Amino acid sequence: QVQLVESGGGSVQSGGSLRLSCVASGYTVVSNCVGWFRQAPGKEREGVAQIITTNGNTYYADSVKGRFTISQDNAKRTVYLQMNSLKFEDSGMYYCALSPRPWRCGALGRGEGMDYWGKGTLVTISS
Repeated sequence: QVQLVESGGGSVQSGGSLRLSCVASGYTVVSNCVGWFRQAPGKEREGVAQIITTNGNTYYADSVKGRFTISQDNAKRTVYLQMNSLKFEDSGMYYCALSPRPWRCGALGRGEGMDYWGKGTLVTISS
């Protein structure tokens, strides 16, 4: 059973930084699409960033380009989301998601193409 565990959320002031981590276990497929999604209260879930674990290709939502960086440590089965220059509107619950179909990466959407989800980590940005 695939398990994804997120960590690293917290409360920071606008302009600050956070690094989220997603540790994955329970899968054997080498190539995956791993992504970060977020949901603010009263809003729909939205895609933030994705990475293909074999070739390292990355995809970002326009709202976070230049501020967020998704990366991976395959030996640790961990995907990171470095978030800099945080804004109030970045607040929300951040979820890690995985699909064993790497072609699911690219169309961030609301994560319809992702198969496994973590429970999330909360990010709160104060203005």
